[in-house]
Amino acid sequence: MSELNTQVQALLAIETGLRPVEMARRLNTSEWQVMQCLPTDMVCPLAGEHAQTVLEQVAEWGPVTTIIEAAGSIFEVKAPLPKGRIGHGYYNLFGAPGELHGHLKLDAIRHIALQSKPHRGKEAHAMVFYDDAGHCIFKIYLGRDEKGKLFPAQVAAFHALKELQHG
Repeated sequence: MSELNTQVQALLAIETGLRPVEMARRLNTSEWQVMQCLPTDMVCPLAGEHAQTVLEQVAEWGPVTTIIEAAGSIFEVKAPLPKGRIGHGYYNLFGAPGELHGHLKLDAIRHIALQSKPHRGKEAHAMVFYDDAGHCIFKIYLGRDEKGKLFPAQVAAFHALKELQHG
């Protein structure tokens, strides 16, 4: 077991609610490096080449939470992920009013982590997209109903994405 793996396991044992990004800051490493040390029941790694497939599938799931974290600030969009289309070197997202808009460089995504880690005591699942330096580009968490419960169809679809690892 590597030293980093040992350190990550120790942090998990002491602070179960600690987010991978916080572990990475404490251990002075990239979030992707931390993800690779998490137990297999918490993370399923995918190659970045699957990004478009993942995004196209998520666009069919209904409301999700897209998160972009920059310099300690966290921005969230709680809405269905819009269907994208390729153009001018980007995967272009043109959502309805209140939905996400943007231009994603698919070739900048090197790794994807399908993360299953409780958040604030609740079941949580996310698709986390990383660049070649191991830094998070953005995250998409499964949506919740008005009572805070995950949508069962989204949970099933999330677990089905793990088959891309073998494809």
